[in-house]
Amino acid sequence: MGLYYPNSSNGELIGYADAGYLSDPHKAQSQTGYLFTCGGTAISWRSVKQTLVAASSNHAEIIAIHEASRECIWLRNVTQHIRNSCGLTSNMDVPTILYEDNAACVAQFKEGFIKGDRTKHISPKFFFTQKQRGINIQKIQSCNNLADLFTKSLPTSKFEKMVRNIGMRRFKEIK
Repeated sequence: MGLYYPNSSNGELIGYADAGYLSDPHKAQSQTGYLFTCGGTAISWRSVKQTLVAASSNHAEIIAIHEASRECIWLRNVTQHIRNSCGLTSNMDVPTILYEDNAACVAQFKEGFIKGDRTKHISPKFFFTQKQRGINIQKIQSCNNLADLFTKSLPTSKFEKMVRNIGMRRFKEIK
């Protein structure tokens, strides 16, 4: 199998972020997973245990969004550099969509950091990367969040669907 990049792809950068809260309960660690596609095929992905101990599933999701946002900023800068070097037009005015399946997190990012009883333990730094750098966080259904591949084990049928959705194909399919 391999990643298939069709010639007809539009080149739009789209991100997906997810967290698996307490994926390692013995060490109180959660899992961060993110994936970025360009033209519908994966170009960057990561799955890593969080170094910070999340106090809630919401906190774990916010950490995952922050990590994905940092990667998104880097990908946007690299893309802009390549486009400028090749004399192509830059699309930095268009924000990159970063999909997240936790509705509470999406709402918190849209409102900005608001200190309250439920968020006082979360550092404000996690909330400021996105708006300033052209990232638009949007809600997606969990069954469509491609970052699920990197945070939890999935049933075979869902796994195969997700693998196909990130652009992986069998070599015999491409010919």
